[in-house]
Amino acid sequence: MSSKSTVILDRWSTSGGTQVLKSDLVNILVAKKGVTQKQAEATVEMIFGAMKDALVAGENIEIRGLGAFHVKHYGAYQGRNPKTGEPIAVRAKRGLLFRAGKELKDRVNRPGPDGKVPPLNPGQ
Repeated sequence: MSSKSTVILDRWSTSGGTQVLKSDLVNILVAKKGVTQKQAEATVEMIFGAMKDALVAGENIEIRGLGAFHVKHYGAYQGRNPKTGEPIAVRAKRGLLFRAGKELKDRVNRPGPDGKVPPLNPGQ
């Protein structure tokens, strides 16, 4: 991420700078693209809504430069109640996985000006 976009994220982050909320993304769209607040909210909602619909339908999502969301299918199996040891049937289910792309991994681990990878929490 360029220092300019880092400044934008820091300036509009309402969560203390360690998280980017959906409202922060809306604010960035308003500031960088000059769209109205309502247009930015509708755009963000439309993108996330389409992503949710695709995942619920069992489709995978790949976003170049960011990563991929995968729906993993887990079969049913016989488990045990940890307290009693009694066997219980566990139903089949689906889980969500996110795998970061190479470009994102490289940017997250890019050394700073001092040659070190910055800590996750700036206070460290």
